[in-house]
Amino acid sequence: MFPDRLKAAQTAVQQALDAALRDRADVPVVKAMRYTLQGGKRLRAFLVLESAALHGIAQPSALPAAAAVEALHAYSLVHDDLPCMDDDDLRRGQPTIHVKWDEATAVLAGDALQTLAFELCCDPSLGPADRRVALVAALAKASGAEGMVLGQALDIAAETTATPLSLDEITHLQAGKTGALISFAAEAGAILAGADRSALAAYATALGLAFQIADDILDVTGDAGKAGKKLRKDAYAGKATFVSLLGLDGARKRAHDLVEEAEAALSPYGNAADSLRQAARFVIARDM
Repeated sequence: MFPDRLKAAQTAVQQALDAALRDRADVPVVKAMRYTLQGGKRLRAFLVLESAALHGIAQPSALPAAAAVEALHAYSLVHDDLPCMDDDDLRRGQPTIHVKWDEATAVLAGDALQTLAFELCCDPSLGPADRRVALVAALAKASGAEGMVLGQALDIAAETTATPLSLDEITHLQAGKTGALISFAAEAGAILAGADRSALAAYATALGLAFQIADDILDVTGDAGKAGKKLRKDAYAGKATFVSLLGLDGARKRAHDLVEEAEAALSPYGNAADSLRQAARFVIARDM
């Protein structure tokens, strides 16, 4: 069930993203946008579509929001890969934007992907204007200086500190860098429905942290070919991670416990949330 639904979400969102850029000028910055929007797990988009389905919102009425979160995520990857940040030359098995084009094109493509995300959140098919405004506000908060950008800033600052971060500090950092956008995605359906978000918020908080712990585990145990990017960079840089602080077995146990928390948070939805429960299990079972 879950693999089929995830694949269907991947296909639908890719089509939506391709359509959003179809009539744009065929210039390097747009080519770079198209390039970076190909592939990926699309887990965030899946969460948008599934949380919408929980609230009786059909896929066509949630698809622009699903495409928006993937555009926003893509922007963050383009900028994270820049030499002034993580300085990566490989992403999803392909050269990063600044390598394939240049740094200026990467900056502009990231900027344009970010604005595309908010443009998509304004699509009339998402519903009444007040719901779309709420969606825009939630995405802005999740991606800005209270969320993803804050997390990235804390991560950069951690590279120059003499003392490695504590477990609480890493948890706070990753709640912004990784968790905030996952939380937006999981809550998007409730936002569009004007419904209570508390159960999905609790689910997403646990899911986002489990996702990052799984990433830290894969950075130690994973295959770079499957990951499509360099691994073990944090270890080489001497940065604290969930694995370095908890140990490999401890990190696995913590991730497993968080998945159980995420599943339990969905109890108000009963069996209707089974696909979201399976998504939580996928997060810690994936190999990329």
